[in-house]
Amino acid sequence: MRSVFCLLLAVWMVGAGKSAHAHALDPGYLDLRQLASETWQVLWRQPDVNGRPMGIDARLPEHCVPARGPEPISDGVAWMSAWVVECNAGLAGHSITIDGLETQRNDVLVRLQPLNSNATTLRFTPNAPSQIIPERPTTWIVFLSYFQLGFEHILEGWDHLLFIFALLVLVRSPWRLVGAVTAFTVAHSITLALATFGVLHVPGPPVEAVIALSIVFLALEILKHKDGQLRLSEQYPWIVCFCFGLLHGLGFAGALSEIGLPSQDIFAALLAFNIGVEAGQLTFIAVILFTIFLWRRLAPSLSTDAQPIAIPLTGYFIGCVSIFWLVERVSGF
Repeated sequence: MRSVFCLLLAVWMVGAGKSAHAHALDPGYLDLRQLASETWQVLWRQPDVNGRPMGIDARLPEHCVPARGPEPISDGVAWMSAWVVECNAGLAGHSITIDGLETQRNDVLVRLQPLNSNATTLRFTPNAPSQIIPERPTTWIVFLSYFQLGFEHILEGWDHLLFIFALLVLVRSPWRLVGAVTAFTVAHSITLALATFGVLHVPGPPVEAVIALSIVFLALEILKHKDGQLRLSEQYPWIVCFCFGLLHGLGFAGALSEIGLPSQDIFAALLAFNIGVEAGQLTFIAVILFTIFLWRRLAPSLSTDAQPIAIPLTGYFIGCVSIFWLVERVSGF
């Protein structure tokens, strides 16, 4: 029963994976740094969409001149524009709007760096494209923003989800599965922190390629499974997951470096992002297991004779999409 569901889910993930980037999270970024009492330096970053800037634009309060920036220039990854504004009434208590955000799926982070108070980060979403700048930003606002970013990042990162899914197919013991997921979390937390603080630096493309290779490895382990004979990856999956978790943590760090961290609340932001990633992983696992449970309840007569075929096909599907990613990423070096 479980094997049939896993096969169908794998087919869906293959189709989705081929049409989506490994990390769909690519938020806009608006940085406001105060230079003087009424002067602010603005840096506006728009995500790239097929060689053009995403159809969003940052609009500052009306008393800020100019309220909009110049035409953006591509840096090869995103579209950037920078300008200086005069805000004679300040920013606190006034609204900033991201025009066009309501029609997008992405978020926008707005970071404010006043002269006489701590920097803070606000998160604008399609449901909340306009917000009033708080008088006294708190660490709690930063924590919530980065928790949501971490949660959404893991749920939109098809390679990380496919790794977790392959782990679910491979490891049949609930306790071994719990140990494996825990080891994966500990490992990616370590490298995420090291990379964030500049202790460890590895170029992004090779990391992404090795992440795809880790999924190929799990697909091979699924295909080599034999009933009654536990392989090392099945008997001690936490060892494998810890090693590969170190690599996946570098992938998370790459996404986090694009977003940026508030200097005054870096620990809160890093902790929140990591907790959000873990919450996303557990949510994904819970949804799959609950769906399997419902499947068994609603279709109890479905023959288990399909298992000998479904498990290998699931492994082949996972292997195909991970090899596709591997070739794509290596060719992009």
